Amino acid sequence: MTVVPRLVLSAPSSGHGKNALAIGLLAALADRGLEVAGFKVGPDQVDAAYLGLAAGRPGRTLDPRLVGTERLAPLLLHGAAGTGLAVVQGSMGLYDSLTGRCETESTAAVATALRSPVVLVVDVAAMGQSVAALVHGFRAYDEQLWLGGVILNRVASARHEALLREALDDIGVPVYGALRRQDLPSVLPARRHGVVPVLAGAGEATRAVRRLGEAVTATVDLDRLLGLANSAPPLGGQPWSPEPPSGLPVGAAGPIVAVVGGPGGSFGHVEATELLRAAGAQVVTLDPFADEVLPAGTRALVVGGALPESYVEQLSANRRLCIAVAELARTGRPVVAEGAGLLWLAREVDGLPMCGVLDAIGSIRDGLVVGYRDAIAQSDSVIVRRGEVVTGHKEHRTVLSPRGGQRPAWSWPGGAPEGFVWRGVQASQLVSHWAAYPRFAQRLVAAAVAEPVPIPTGADQAAEVTPTSPAEVGSAGPSA
Repeated sequence: MTVVPRLVLSAPSSGHGKNALAIGLLAALADRGLEVAGFKVGPDQVDAAYLGLAAGRPGRTLDPRLVGTERLAPLLLHGAAGTGLAVVQGSMGLYDSLTGRCETESTAAVATALRSPVVLVVDVAAMGQSVAALVHGFRAYDEQLWLGGVILNRVASARHEALLREALDDIGVPVYGALRRQDLPSVLPARRHGVVPVLAGAGEATRAVRRLGEAVTATVDLDRLLGLANSAPPLGGQPWSPEPPSGLPVGAAGPIVAVVGGPGGSFGHVEATELLRAAGAQVVTLDPFADEVLPAGTRALVVGGALPESYVEQLSANRRLCIAVAELARTGRPVVAEGAGLLWLAREVDGLPMCGVLDAIGSIRDGLVVGYRDAIAQSDSVIVRRGEVVTGHKEHRTVLSPRGGQRPAWSWPGGAPEGFVWRGVQASQLVSHWAAYPRFAQRLVAAAVAEPVPIPTGADQAAEVTPTSPAEVGSAGPSA
């Protein structure tokens, strides 16, 4: 049994301010010298990145659909090891889920699995005594839920606050803080920038987190919140570990695996990097915007799913690195790309030349494709075997033509096969969580150690690569 003080911060619905409050709470407590850890319910790596920036250690996602309910507590124990508080930020409303499976995939379900008290953030700008009915309803809806109290956001005045506190006191619900309408400013960088401001260590992101921390310090009773967090019971089981059951024979010095990211981390889940290291890899960060060459001795490349689609112009402009990535793929070295990482490997996106590893063209549109997929691997690759089932998440605006190559990566009911498997490349817009599939890292490292398959020549190569212009000859790419 392991004791980890913890809180789940949720809300009646999106838009109540729980994201800013969760970031501010972590920043405020970290500023007091407390070791803290931040987690995000669901697949959102952007929110997780800002939680990590506030906490001073990697933010992590807790997604029951991607990793399984049984891994939630072990992953929290792992990510919060050595801390005095874990803050879990919910997604959408307390009882909502992207798939409608509220009994297993909502924030309430995660809080119950973690045996954690919930603090409800409520926007009360247009509310009076009705706040008591609202909160009582959320408390009574699920008898297994532990609703520990509320934080009031967008309070109009001292009189308004007194009225709200009195109404909540009548139903026995503690109030841990009250923020006025101007107390929680919209200071975080625009969502279109994704995780880039955090990974790059941008001053705008750091200042925003500090400002939110100051707001929470001035308006929230931190000591009472810590008291609630400390009342959470011990969690059974062992922390999740990236270490494989038996060591992978990689020799005295493991292969160098370049993971795309920046000074503040990678574009993938932090557990993927931990798994690669545990499998024996020497992980080196590759900044796709600043680095013009691959790290010396690179044997494999991993591009995580949080690389923003809005940065295709910057990716395209780094032509030297694009050429280096194409050459790595052409020689048969393992290259794994998820989400928008696939766009970087395409021939072009919205007319901008990319790496040219895949003979595919991308077009960014207004509509958003979002949802989970239970995907079946259609081809053997460096990380999966044909027929294996993997649960992943899609969230993208870009449409690819073609959607998949001659050897597609995945298929699922109701959708055409998508993604590309070619030589050592496995690329798809589907984003998985490697903590649920540790074999991905083990297989990738094993493939990085092995010698690549010889490049086809003559007629064999001509059958596999079909350039559409003289400039593309030798740039590599599977025929669509």
